[in-house]
Amino acid sequence: MLDVDPYGALQRARPVDSFPVTSTDVAEGAPLARAQWSVPAGGADRSPQLSWSGFPERTRGFAITCFDPDAPSGSGWWHWAVANLPLSVTSLEAGAGSPTGPPLPEDAIVLRNEDGERGFTGAAPPRGTGPHRYQFVVHALDVPSLDLDPDATPANLGARCYFHALARGILTATASRD
Repeated sequence: MLDVDPYGALQRARPVDSFPVTSTDVAEGAPLARAQWSVPAGGADRSPQLSWSGFPERTRGFAITCFDPDAPSGSGWWHWAVANLPLSVTSLEAGAGSPTGPPLPEDAIVLRNEDGERGFTGAAPPRGTGPHRYQFVVHALDVPSLDLDPDATPANLGARCYFHALARGILTATASRD
Protein backbone atom coordinates (compact mmCIF):
# COMPACT_ATOMS: atom_id res chain seq x y z
CA MET A 1 0.00 0.00 0.00
CA LEU A 2 1.28 3.44 -0.90
CA ASP A 3 1.48 5.94 1.92
CA VAL A 4 -0.28 8.61 -0.11
CA ASP A 5 -3.12 11.03 0.58
CA PRO A 6 -3.70 12.69 -2.81
CA TYR A 7 -6.50 14.93 -1.59
CA GLY A 8 -4.39 16.04 1.37
CA ALA A 9 -1.68 17.04 -1.09
CA LEU A 10 -4.22 18.96 -3.19
CA GLN A 11 -5.50 20.70 -0.06
CA ARG A 12 -1.98 21.79 0.86
CA ALA A 13 -1.35 23.06 -2.68
CA ARG A 14 -4.69 24.89 -3.04
CA PRO A 15 -6.84 24.91 0.10
CA VAL A 16 -10.60 24.67 -0.41
CA ASP A 17 -13.53 24.22 1.96
CA SER A 18 -14.97 20.81 2.76
CA PHE A 19 -18.55 19.59 3.13
CA PRO A 20 -20.16 16.33 4.20
CA VAL A 21 -20.80 13.43 1.86
CA THR A 22 -22.99 10.63 3.22
CA SER A 23 -24.27 7.33 1.93
CA THR A 24 -26.80 4.69 2.83
CA ASP A 25 -24.38 2.14 1.32
CA VAL A 26 -20.94 3.26 2.51
CA ALA A 27 -19.77 4.36 5.96
CA GLU A 28 -16.67 6.50 6.52
CA GLY A 29 -13.65 4.27 7.13
CA ALA A 30 -15.68 1.05 6.90
CA PRO A 31 -15.29 -1.81 4.41
CA LEU A 32 -17.25 -1.55 1.18
CA ALA A 33 -20.36 -3.69 0.89
CA ARG A 34 -20.13 -6.60 -1.54
CA ALA A 35 -22.29 -4.68 -4.07
CA GLN A 36 -19.49 -2.10 -4.38
CA TRP A 37 -16.94 -4.80 -5.32
CA SER A 38 -16.27 -5.71 -8.94
CA VAL A 39 -18.10 -8.61 -10.56
CA PRO A 40 -14.89 -10.69 -10.93
CA ALA A 41 -14.25 -10.20 -7.19
CA GLY A 42 -17.76 -11.40 -6.29
CA GLY A 43 -19.52 -8.03 -6.31
CA ALA A 44 -21.96 -6.16 -8.54
CA ASP A 45 -20.00 -3.08 -9.78
CA ARG A 46 -22.75 -0.96 -8.23
CA SER A 47 -21.88 2.61 -7.32
CA PRO A 48 -23.07 3.54 -3.84
CA GLN A 49 -25.86 5.94 -3.02
CA LEU A 50 -24.31 9.35 -2.26
CA SER A 51 -25.74 12.58 -0.79
CA TRP A 52 -24.06 15.91 -0.11
CA SER A 53 -24.90 19.26 1.43
CA GLY A 54 -23.22 22.28 2.98
CA PHE A 55 -21.24 23.23 -0.13
CA PRO A 56 -20.50 26.93 -0.78
CA GLU A 57 -23.28 29.20 -2.06
CA ARG A 58 -21.12 30.10 -5.08
CA THR A 59 -21.24 26.46 -6.29
CA ARG A 60 -22.51 26.13 -9.89
CA GLY A 61 -22.04 22.41 -10.56
CA PHE A 62 -20.49 19.15 -9.36
CA ALA A 63 -18.23 16.32 -10.40
CA ILE A 64 -17.83 12.97 -8.65
CA THR A 65 -14.83 10.68 -8.64
CA CYS A 66 -13.85 7.44 -6.95
CA PHE A 67 -10.12 6.84 -6.63
CA ASP A 68 -8.01 4.10 -5.03
CA PRO A 69 -4.64 5.66 -4.11
CA ASP A 70 -3.39 2.27 -2.86
CA ALA A 71 -3.54 0.41 -6.18
CA PRO A 72 -0.17 -1.16 -7.03
CA SER A 73 0.19 0.95 -10.17
CA GLY A 74 2.31 3.81 -8.91
CA SER A 75 -0.46 6.19 -9.92
CA GLY A 76 -3.57 4.85 -8.19
CA TRP A 77 -6.72 3.56 -9.89
CA TRP A 78 -9.76 5.54 -11.04
CA HIS A 79 -12.97 3.57 -10.45
CA TRP A 80 -15.49 6.24 -11.43
CA ALA A 81 -15.61 9.76 -12.87
CA VAL A 82 -18.77 11.77 -13.50
CA ALA A 83 -18.66 15.39 -14.68
CA ASN A 84 -21.19 18.13 -15.31
CA LEU A 85 -23.75 17.37 -12.62
CA PRO A 86 -26.06 20.38 -12.22
CA LEU A 87 -26.41 22.34 -8.99
CA SER A 88 -29.89 20.86 -8.50
CA VAL A 89 -28.41 17.36 -8.04
CA THR A 90 -27.33 16.79 -4.43
CA SER A 91 -27.62 13.01 -4.37
CA LEU A 92 -27.26 9.99 -6.61
CA GLU A 93 -29.05 6.70 -6.19
CA ALA A 94 -27.07 3.47 -5.99
CA GLY A 95 -26.09 2.30 -9.46
CA ALA A 96 -26.59 5.77 -10.99
CA GLY A 97 -25.44 5.98 -14.57
CA SER A 98 -25.06 2.25 -15.12
CA PRO A 99 -26.88 0.65 -18.06
CA THR A 100 -29.45 -0.92 -15.71
CA GLY A 101 -29.42 1.76 -13.00
CA PRO A 102 -31.06 5.13 -12.49
CA PRO A 103 -30.13 7.63 -15.20
CA LEU A 104 -27.85 10.59 -14.67
CA PRO A 105 -28.94 14.10 -15.72
CA GLU A 106 -28.93 14.66 -19.48
CA ASP A 107 -25.72 16.72 -19.69
CA ALA A 108 -23.68 14.59 -17.26
CA ILE A 109 -20.61 12.89 -18.70
CA VAL A 110 -19.32 9.55 -17.44
CA LEU A 111 -15.66 9.13 -18.31
CA ARG A 112 -13.92 5.82 -18.86
CA ASN A 113 -12.46 4.34 -15.70
CA GLU A 114 -9.16 2.42 -15.53
CA ASP A 115 -10.93 -0.67 -16.89
CA GLY A 116 -12.04 1.29 -19.95
CA GLU A 117 -15.71 1.25 -18.92
CA ARG A 118 -18.03 4.25 -18.75
CA GLY A 119 -19.37 3.60 -15.30
CA PHE A 120 -18.43 2.45 -11.84
CA THR A 121 -16.02 -0.46 -11.46
CA GLY A 122 -16.05 -1.85 -7.96
CA ALA A 123 -13.22 -2.85 -5.67
CA ALA A 124 -10.90 -5.71 -6.56
CA PRO A 125 -7.72 -5.13 -4.57
CA PRO A 126 -5.08 -7.66 -5.60
CA ARG A 127 -4.20 -10.20 -2.94
CA GLY A 128 -1.09 -9.31 -1.01
CA THR A 129 -1.48 -5.54 -1.43
CA GLY A 130 -3.10 -4.87 1.95
CA PRO A 131 -6.10 -2.66 2.59
CA HIS A 132 -7.08 -0.18 -0.09
CA ARG A 133 -8.88 3.14 0.37
CA TYR A 134 -11.71 4.07 -1.99
CA GLN A 135 -12.19 7.84 -1.96
CA PHE A 136 -15.60 8.97 -3.16
CA VAL A 137 -15.16 12.68 -3.79
CA VAL A 138 -17.81 15.25 -4.65
CA HIS A 139 -16.22 18.35 -6.14
CA ALA A 140 -18.21 21.60 -5.77
CA LEU A 141 -17.26 23.71 -8.79
CA ASP A 142 -17.43 27.40 -9.67
CA VAL A 143 -18.76 26.56 -13.16
CA PRO A 144 -21.95 24.72 -14.20
CA SER A 145 -20.01 22.39 -16.49
CA LEU A 146 -16.50 21.60 -17.58
CA ASP A 147 -15.49 21.63 -21.22
CA LEU A 148 -14.38 18.00 -21.37
CA ASP A 149 -13.93 15.70 -24.30
CA PRO A 150 -16.03 12.57 -23.61
CA ASP A 151 -12.80 10.58 -24.05
CA ALA A 152 -10.90 12.61 -21.46
CA THR A 153 -9.33 10.68 -18.62
CA PRO A 154 -10.42 10.87 -14.98
CA ALA A 155 -7.02 12.43 -14.24
CA ASN A 156 -7.87 15.19 -16.73
CA LEU A 157 -11.17 15.71 -14.89
CA GLY A 158 -9.22 15.85 -11.62
CA ALA A 159 -6.99 18.60 -13.00
CA ARG A 160 -10.01 20.62 -14.14
CA CYS A 161 -11.60 20.15 -10.73
CA TYR A 162 -8.41 21.38 -9.08
CA PHE A 163 -8.69 24.75 -10.82
CA HIS A 164 -12.49 25.09 -10.47
CA ALA A 165 -13.08 23.59 -7.01
CA LEU A 166 -14.68 25.74 -4.34
CA ALA A 167 -14.88 22.80 -1.96
CA ARG A 168 -14.75 19.02 -1.89
CA GLY A 169 -16.46 16.40 0.19
CA ILE A 170 -14.73 13.07 0.69
CA LEU A 171 -16.16 9.76 1.88
CA THR A 172 -13.51 7.04 2.21
CA ALA A 173 -14.26 3.33 2.44
CA THR A 174 -11.89 0.35 2.42
CA ALA A 175 -11.50 -3.10 0.89
CA SER A 176 -8.93 -5.87 1.27
CA ARG A 177 -8.52 -9.46 0.14
CA ASP A 178 -5.64 -10.23 2.54
